[in-house]
Amino acid sequence: MTWRVEFSELAQKNLEKLDPQHARRIVAFMRERVRNLADPRSIGEALKGSTLREFWKYRVGDYRIIAKIEDDTVLILVLRIGNRKEVYR
Repeated sequence: MTWRVEFSELAQKNLEKLDPQHARRIVAFMRERVRNLADPRSIGEALKGSTLREFWKYRVGDYRIIAKIEDDTVLILVLRIGNRKEVYR
């Protein structure tokens, strides 16, 4: 099964602020690796907390990708991208 990967406006702005090499690496990770998995949760990790359990994180170097996985529409919506020190604030 192939999942559809979409980037929110905030995630696109986050990508634009990154070094082009890191941005390409993150987009390639989502489109080439995560999108083709039968279960995208297999390489991600659920966020902790009662209000954050529906969100998942993926690690790409020092960067974290925060996403919401929608099973009904077979969609991975990337909400935020940032350095591991800042992305959770």
